[in-house]
Amino acid sequence: MGSETPKLFDDLPDAPMVERVERPKARARVLMPNRRQMELRPSDLESLLPEGHRARVVWGYVERQDLSAMYEPIKAVEGGAGRTAIAPEIVFALWLYATLEGVGHARALERLTQSHDAYRWICGGVQVNYHTLSDFRADHGAALDGLLTDSVASLMAAGAVKLKRVAQDGMRVRASAGAGSFRRKGRLESCLEQARAQVAALKKQSEEDPGALSRRSQAARERAVREREERIEKALERLPELEKIKQKQGKEADQARASTTDAQATVMKMGDGGFRPAYNAQYATDSESQVIVGADVVTAGSDMGQMVPMVEQVSERCGSAAQEWLVDGGYPAHEQLDKVASYTTVYAPVQKPKDEATDPHAPKASDSEAVAAWRVRMGTEQAKTIYRERAATAECVNAQARNRGLIRLPVRGLAKVKNVVLLFALAHNVMRMFALAPELVGIGTGASSVARWVT
Repeated sequence: MGSETPKLFDDLPDAPMVERVERPKARARVLMPNRRQMELRPSDLESLLPEGHRARVVWGYVERQDLSAMYEPIKAVEGGAGRTAIAPEIVFALWLYATLEGVGHARALERLTQSHDAYRWICGGVQVNYHTLSDFRADHGAALDGLLTDSVASLMAAGAVKLKRVAQDGMRVRASAGAGSFRRKGRLESCLEQARAQVAALKKQSEEDPGALSRRSQAARERAVREREERIEKALERLPELEKIKQKQGKEADQARASTTDAQATVMKMGDGGFRPAYNAQYATDSESQVIVGADVVTAGSDMGQMVPMVEQVSERCGSAAQEWLVDGGYPAHEQLDKVASYTTVYAPVQKPKDEATDPHAPKASDSEAVAAWRVRMGTEQAKTIYRERAATAECVNAQARNRGLIRLPVRGLAKVKNVVLLFALAHNVMRMFALAPELVGIGTGASSVARWVT
């Protein structure tokens, strides 16, 4: 009993010591993208946009407009020969929506019609190239102006625009021309001679060796030099106007310069104090509804002299002038006040006299009846209260246009620039129409319906 009981496997030899070998860590197992995998996803363009998308609001407006002026140039007809044209509704809606989204270049818009769901939805499967987009914007100025009139008339009929008080303001928009493109008369004449020589040289080259370049390349070269010649000729045509402006400023006429890129662009003082080629865009806005009721573009860098044309435009567009007209201190020249006195009542600040003891609101002996009434009126507290609405109206509309891309113009020439300004006015009014009279863009008038569509 004193002996120890043998244990199981006592007679087994000791296991040899084995050195531990570190194994390399196995590669992580993850899911990598396979972009070559074919997928079939049943979907339609209609399902790409939610119910309250802004593109639907734009289309709701467009399909309710009379676009007969845009249809008139189309030559392709049912049962006739020729390629089927793109519906003006599509191109017009594309430009309106692009304007709201800050897109101003035709090539950029063409790319979006192939990649962005909202633009694809507007196109509805129709392919639109940049040339069609660019031509549409350049060719339909009269139609766009008529549509602005229609939009204001619709809102007036709905009671949204009462035209009681209108604020006018201008903003300088950078032109598509460089400061280095401005040249004096002598230099312009020299450039014109060079351009004409280049046109003649290209024509001679084409006649001597027709196969040197492809027809397309030859046509492109000829078109480029021909357009340059035309731009220089336009610059020379505008020089007399610019020379008169220089003389009025007390400067030598030979200091006048015109641009060979955009002859109608003018060097203006911008908001930051610098001087750059620009256009002066003018908007007149109903103060209560924030609806644009007038739009124009001028090549003058000053707002002086722009009140009468705008008052007359609004009066013609709306059937009557606004009861009250609000402008800043750059507008009220005395002759302008006399001319609009029969249309409206002007509210504008009176310039402070050099002599502080002089009452600026007291009529002067040389004042006309309209100017004297304006001076007295602006001295009252009621007039000062009314005038405060100017900044809240005009400056707000200008700021929204800036936010939507009206900073540098994508086109050249006064007519094309005005079309861009009209597009901004129409796009602005579409959104005001949506807020004030949603039934005009095909949306129900119930509060819940309107709230659901806010974007």
